[in-house]
Amino acid sequence: MAEPLLLAKHGEIECALLPALANRHGLITGATGTGKTITLQALAEQFSKIGVPVFLADVKGDLTGIAQAGSVSDKLAKVLKDRGLDAPAAIACPATLWDVFGTQGHPVRATVSDMGPLLLGRMLALNETQQGVLSLVFKIADDNGMLLLDLKDLRAMLQHVGDNAKDFTTEYGNISAASVGAIQRGLMQIEEQGGDQFFGEPMLDIGDFMQTVDVTLAPTSPSAPAPHGGASASRGGPSTPMGVINILAADKLMNSPRLYATFLLWMLSELFELLPEVGDLEKPKLVFFFDEAHLLFTDAPKALIERIELVVRLVRSKGVGVYFVTQNPLDIPDSVLGQLGNRVQHALRAFTPRDQKAVKSAADTMRPNPGLDIGAAITELAVGEALVSLLDEKGRPGVTQRVFVIPPGSQIGPITPEQRKALIAGSLVAGVYEKTVDRESAYEKLKGRGAATADAADKLQADRSAGGGAPAPQGGGGLFGGLSDVLFGSTGPRGGKREGLAESMAKSAVRTMGTTVGREIIRGVLGSLLGGSKRR
Repeated sequence: MAEPLLLAKHGEIECALLPALANRHGLITGATGTGKTITLQALAEQFSKIGVPVFLADVKGDLTGIAQAGSVSDKLAKVLKDRGLDAPAAIACPATLWDVFGTQGHPVRATVSDMGPLLLGRMLALNETQQGVLSLVFKIADDNGMLLLDLKDLRAMLQHVGDNAKDFTTEYGNISAASVGAIQRGLMQIEEQGGDQFFGEPMLDIGDFMQTVDVTLAPTSPSAPAPHGGASASRGGPSTPMGVINILAADKLMNSPRLYATFLLWMLSELFELLPEVGDLEKPKLVFFFDEAHLLFTDAPKALIERIELVVRLVRSKGVGVYFVTQNPLDIPDSVLGQLGNRVQHALRAFTPRDQKAVKSAADTMRPNPGLDIGAAITELAVGEALVSLLDEKGRPGVTQRVFVIPPGSQIGPITPEQRKALIAGSLVAGVYEKTVDRESAYEKLKGRGAATADAADKLQADRSAGGGAPAPQGGGGLFGGLSDVLFGSTGPRGGKREGLAESMAKSAVRTMGTTVGREIIRGVLGSLLGGSKRR
């Protein structure tokens, strides 16, 4: 049984997270500058120490320090002394760096097909009609064996469907050219933001997020350099498995909020779909921290929110804990908020009516403490101080306590560019995702089909030019050859075409039929317009 994770304390009061209940999810909230990031880092470090892999997004670029052993500054030492807290033991956690753009970590990619129309529609901010057309395009691609791997595949498929919309209408429904155009424009915007680098192969293997490494947890000097993978080590002593902390560089990604939110939701959905059911374990298989969680729900369609609620509710049984980090509890829909059992509430400012509503909402959703005015305390909390309510051994929310968060033993702040390069070069997945793969998919098939059609048209034109027109029936020599020329015509020595008897009769019949049918059509139209009587 894994030991409880001591998160915060105040005098004799201690707040410890039970690893067996860590997959009941959690919420870390508070205004800017109140200590949310330090709480996130401390919690991630605790999970890593008991062998639980972690994924987190580094929105501000200062979480990479978790891969280096920390040190206690004079200022921090004074604060800890005033609060009655011991200085944390220095530790460096094994870490893998990731980056959608491939500059600050290993590239992260997904295929268009794997992303699916719902999430892609969210990324492109499509309306309901445009979302329906995008779903049809995915369906047509699936039915015709067209792989959608990257954005050029989707662009080619959209063009193909738009150009041949009439051929698909009967089976799939109406396909609006305006909707196809709107989707194409959305893809162009994503490409301009660099999102095209996210789509393609090799696609991320979620299993690479769930790794551990054996590390010796003997005392280390805070100034000692971290070895391979960022984990601290020392000579001698027993080793213990530590969970690898996967850090996504999200500072640049945050310039495209929809891409950021959609990417994290895709990863969460992948975990939900690919991991087997495991029930309740002694500790989670993975903990997923979703920073700036409000971006996930802002302007999200009802279908997407329902999908998020479903994933959060059921991914628990896959051994995954999800922790949302945001400023305001009101950022999280009630249907999701009710599933977050472990709560850490930092200070909120009540300057506006919405802020006051947020304070009341936060206070009302935490378990009351007879000796604590939660509503008043939320606005009085100092930096690094929090109201904490964690699940007890029976799964009940613990009584809310006002405590001080224990700082992490790893470095607070970012690592240097040289340390980043060393982490990337020495990670467990070095060289796996750096080279892109572009195999045959929808783009190549559709372009190949177009090229084949053009070649066939050129060949037909060449044949017609060489034969002076459409090939005529050729007679052999003798009586039957002459009879064939009379009936079907012949080609003269200069390429001139002589009409045969059969061809002349056919043309005459067509002209007669055309005249009769044309006359009947004109009569019918004029009769209906002018109110004339039917021909007797």
